[in-house]
Amino acid sequence: MTGRIGIEALNVHAGFAQLSTAELFEGRGLDRERIGHLMMRARSIALPCEDPITNAVNAAAPIVNRLAPQDKERIELILASSESGVDFSKSITSYVHEFMGLSRKCRVMEVKQACYAATGALQIAAGYLASGVSPGAKALVIATDVSMVDARAGYAEPATGTGASAMLLGDDPRVLALDLGAFGAHAYETMDSARPMPDHDIADVDGSLFAYLDCLSNSFADYCGKVSDVDLRTTFDQLALHTPFAGLVKAAHRKLMREQARATPDAVEADFAARVSPSLVYPSQVGNLCSGSVYLALASLIDNAPYRGTARVGLFSYGSGCASEFFSGLIDEGSRAALAELDIAGRLNARIPLSFAEYTELLAENSRCLVPIENRKIEVERYRRFLDARPDGREPVLAYRGTEGYHRTYEWV
Repeated sequence: MTGRIGIEALNVHAGFAQLSTAELFEGRGLDRERIGHLMMRARSIALPCEDPITNAVNAAAPIVNRLAPQDKERIELILASSESGVDFSKSITSYVHEFMGLSRKCRVMEVKQACYAATGALQIAAGYLASGVSPGAKALVIATDVSMVDARAGYAEPATGTGASAMLLGDDPRVLALDLGAFGAHAYETMDSARPMPDHDIADVDGSLFAYLDCLSNSFADYCGKVSDVDLRTTFDQLALHTPFAGLVKAAHRKLMREQARATPDAVEADFAARVSPSLVYPSQVGNLCSGSVYLALASLIDNAPYRGTARVGLFSYGSGCASEFFSGLIDEGSRAALAELDIAGRLNARIPLSFAEYTELLAENSRCLVPIENRKIEVERYRRFLDARPDGREPVLAYRGTEGYHRTYEWV
C-alpha cells in the first residue's frame, strides 16, 4: 500500500507472566458467573524487573532492529503515551530513544490522555508525515503502561493488563494504511477514572462505561459528518475497538448496531462474530493495555480475521477524562504477513502461568514501580526463568535493575 501514510510495522509486548482469569476469581472470591460478562481468559502480570520503559523498549526493539540503517536514520519523531510516567519532567521517550540507538536529530516527547493518548499521538505523527515537510521520514509511536490494580479494584482487577504496543509510521504502510481525514472526535471533562497517586488507580466503573458508550456514538456521528455515504454495516469490513475488557466491546457494538442499523438481536450477534470477535482474541488473553489496547485489538484482528484482499477497518479509541476518536484504514493480506514476522501469538503463548499466591507476592513489589525512590535494587536474576522462556530467546530484552540517585537504570538480558 505504497503512496499512503500509515503503520509500517506493529508489535505488542505483553510481558513474560500471566494469570488465568479463573484463578484470580477463585483467589479473590469473586462471583464466577461474572467471568462470562468480562469475556477474559487471562491477563498479563508485570515482574519487578519490568516497568513502562522496559515495556516500551521491548515492544519497539523488534521493529527497530529489523530496519535497514538508512531507514532507522529516518525516524524523526518518537512519541510515547502512558498513564504510568516515571518522572514529572523527564519523558519515558528519552529512555526509548537512548536504548534504541536512534538519531539525535529526533523530536522526543511523552503524551498523556488516559487510554486515548496513543491514537492522538498516531494522528499527530501521521499529519507530520503527510505534510511532506520531510519526505521519507518515519515516526515511532509507543503506548506503554503498567497495572497498579489490586483487590481494591474489584472486578476491574481481572481485566487490567500490562505491556506496550509499538508502531512505526511512514509512507509504506504494510500493516494499516490510514484514511487520512476520515475521523470523528468527541471529548469532554469527566472523572470516570484517574491515577491520583503513582501506586493507586481509582475508577467510577458505571461512569466510565456510560462515557465510553456515549463517546462511541458521538465520535462515529462526527466521522459520518466528515465522510460521505457511511454505512456502519457496509463501509467497514472489520471493527477494532478500545478493549478494557471484551464484554464491554460486545455491549458497545450492540449499541451502535441498534442505533445505526436498527439491527435485530440475531443480526447483531452474527455481525459481532464476523466483524468484531477476531479483534478480541489477544485482548482476552492480555487485559487492558490502556492506550495500546486498540492496537492490540488491531493486531488480533489482522492475525485472526478471515478477510481476503483489501479490507477497511473501523477503529475506536477512548480515554477516560475523556477523549475519543473513530477513524479508519485499510489492511490487506500483506498486513498479516508483516505481523507474522513478529509472532505476537507465539510470545503471548510463551508467558509463564502464575499461581494466585505467586501473583499476590508480586503485587507489593510491583506497587512501588512508579513511586519515586532515591535508591532501589532489583535482583533481575530472580526472574530469569520468565525472561528466558520467550520464543525469540536469542534476542535480548531490557530489564529494570534499580534506581541510583533517582536515575532509573537498566540492563539487556
